[in-house]
Amino acid sequence: MLPLGGRAPEFTLPDQDEQNVSLSNLLRRGSLVLYFYPADFTPGCTREACVMRDLHAEIEQAGLNVAGVSPQTPASHRRFRDKYQLPFTLLSDVDRTVISMYDVRGPFGFGVRRGTYLIDQARYIRAAVLANFRISEHEAFVRRAVALSANRTYREPTVS
Repeated sequence: MLPLGGRAPEFTLPDQDEQNVSLSNLLRRGSLVLYFYPADFTPGCTREACVMRDLHAEIEQAGLNVAGVSPQTPASHRRFRDKYQLPFTLLSDVDRTVISMYDVRGPFGFGVRRGTYLIDQARYIRAAVLANFRISEHEAFVRRAVALSANRTYREPTVS
């Protein structure tokens, strides 16, 4: 994981509609919950995405934006988003460049680890969690991010 308090690397990736989306563009509406996940349609990733969907109204009310990143194609993301009615952006990192930049590559460079960052509008990393198979920790992290953002105060976060 990248260090807390450091700057989040800028990137541009295609979304589920094959439109290029940059980190700066995602941050225009507020701080960002940027989450990385291994694959569309797998049980854990589906559960994680549905948690984000179910919390989406609270996330938006707290002034946050959300985007997911995985190595599948935009077409796969579009089918995944449509099937589960996901109201947020899914970004396609087929060559895993951004996955590497955000230090969430799997062991020995294979796969993608389940990691989530809270990034403020100045691109500083305010909190992060590496949840891997523990979806409940990911959900708890997002709930804390919502609470912190709703209060507009950040306490010193910890990396899990």
